[in-house]
Amino acid sequence: MVEYRELGRTGWKVPVLGQGTWGIGGFYSKDESKDAEAIEAIRLGIELGMAFIDTAEAYGGGHSEEVVGKAIADTKAEVFVATKVSPEHLSYESVIRSAKASLRRLNVKTIDLYQVHWPNPRIPIRETMRAMERLVKDGLVRFIGVSNFSVSELEEAMASLAREEIVSNQVEYSLLERGIERDMIPFCERERITVIAYSPLARGKLSEPDKHLSKDEADALRKLAEKYRKTPSQIALNWVIRRPIAVAIPKAARVEHVRENAGSADWSMSPEDYELLCRVFSRRL
Repeated sequence: MVEYRELGRTGWKVPVLGQGTWGIGGFYSKDESKDAEAIEAIRLGIELGMAFIDTAEAYGGGHSEEVVGKAIADTKAEVFVATKVSPEHLSYESVIRSAKASLRRLNVKTIDLYQVHWPNPRIPIRETMRAMERLVKDGLVRFIGVSNFSVSELEEAMASLAREEIVSNQVEYSLLERGIERDMIPFCERERITVIAYSPLARGKLSEPDKHLSKDEADALRKLAEKYRKTPSQIALNWVIRRPIAVAIPKAARVEHVRENAGSADWSMSPEDYELLCRVFSRRL
């Protein structure tokens, strides 16, 4: 079974492994051609314990949210739904309008986690956070998060809230993208803010180590895959979620990928093997 972990300091627990939806329902515009396959994959993920779905109003021009809405419509499982408001919609009225549109597309009454997709220096974060708090007060949003924020941007967002807290920061994190370990992860550990890792497989590069990694990196990943009888992807995902502050949201577009992803969360590599990967991939810091 997939382990659950506290979101921020809310007392609310989410799966350590969720499902990302970038490209599902289209990338920058609507694409319905693979909707049925995506819905089947998302539903399988929920059955396998990955009942944390992350999407965004920008994905597929909003159609990704519609696909997620259809996927979760008939499930009896408790699904944690996260979506994101685009940086051009961060004024007070635009945040409210975007949230209500996302609720309609997702066909839910409450967005569990509403995140600022990217910071926008042209719109004061205080204005954005005032709208976020209004959404929580009105019961349309449960928790507030951000995405792609630096430590200083995160601090400013936190200081802009009067009643609520920032519970998460969604950032790129993988064996090949470890820059957040320098400042973001220590900050989030101190403040008890969950790190939601997107692209935890480095856009598929970690699935094909011989193609994309140095020889020592590929050798280490392959040897551990043999040791644990897992795939390189499962080793790479397990490495990400071994950090207590982190949860991961690998893409969930195809059934076979969802099954493989699920096999990353029901075991844990040894501390020695975790440190081995940290050393071998140290140049990625």
